[in-house]
Amino acid sequence: MSVVVCDGDQTGQELLVESLRAMTPELLGVTLTFVHFDLSLERRRATNNEIVREAAAAMIETGLGLKAATITPGDVGGVGSPNRLLREGIGGSVIVRTGRRIPGVTPPVAGTHQPIVVIRMAVGDAYGAEEGRTGPAGRPDESAWRRERIERSVCRDVAEYAFVAAERIGGAVYGGPKWTVSPVYEGMLKEEMDAAAARHGDVIYRPTLIDAAYAGLLTEMHDQPLVIPALNRDGDCLSDLVLAMFGSIAGAESVLLSLDDELRPRVAMAEAPHGTAPSLEGKNVANPMAMLLAGAALLDQAAARSDDSSFRRAAARLRSATLDGARAGVRTFDLGGEASTSEVVDDVIERMRRSADS
Repeated sequence: MSVVVCDGDQTGQELLVESLRAMTPELLGVTLTFVHFDLSLERRRATNNEIVREAAAAMIETGLGLKAATITPGDVGGVGSPNRLLREGIGGSVIVRTGRRIPGVTPPVAGTHQPIVVIRMAVGDAYGAEEGRTGPAGRPDESAWRRERIERSVCRDVAEYAFVAAERIGGAVYGGPKWTVSPVYEGMLKEEMDAAAARHGDVIYRPTLIDAAYAGLLTEMHDQPLVIPALNRDGDCLSDLVLAMFGSIAGAESVLLSLDDELRPRVAMAEAPHGTAPSLEGKNVANPMAMLLAGAALLDQAAARSDDSSFRRAAARLRSATLDGARAGVRTFDLGGEASTSEVVDDVIERMRRSADS
């Protein structure tokens, strides 16, 4: 099965290279053919983002992608975010990020035990919005503006997928946008959440304004998993918070989905949600857990596409080896350990070898 691999920048690329060592046919028991596209900042600038468009087109053909973290430069009029271009290119509408307990790691926020799934709008909102400035530059009366837009179809995908995810994990749908302040714009997502709630009457529904939801995650005791539908910008911020609540943003994967009318993934791209951590580049200390778990999520998606249980078993073995290593104390410094990046991956590889022989 072919997988489009989007190479990245700095530690993002280093972690991808390390993690692919654990995804060989010998270790997985299945064969993935990796087709690489260089999405480094240098290459994106050299091609004026054409390489990103080529990667998105290839992903539509294969249905599967695996992406390293990339640099999004802040220069005005530059190449911008490759993530946005990929999402738009494959017709992605939903990003799924799951915070979960990391074995052997005490969550920094007391009471954080149940999984928290953020279902984030993948396109629109603040990302790619037209923006500009008016008035004399640097003067007090200069103003900046941004024209944001969301589509009802994307709101519907996010809301519906949130309730489907909650049904699967026995969770409650919690949170939402700031619909009281923005009843027309943000209210569109709330309307679709209410409609999805009516279709899924067995799911506990606790709509909560986004600011109150932030506070609730830190102060309330939640006795069941939570699934939080969110606008693009809110979901970006929220997922970073949620993952950090469990110990590290580098402790969980992210999956971008393009869905059909039956909410089945047409294209799935797995990635690590963290950035490129330039201060860690070349030091062999960055946490590879999110990239390894992204590989496991990719294998789950391959299993769903092919109806081949061997891919599902491979996903389970890679995920178990990653989490079992953390439980045994083979962790990088951000999780209170002393292992290097390569030592964590070496441990995962050894565990996978032992599980294959058993």
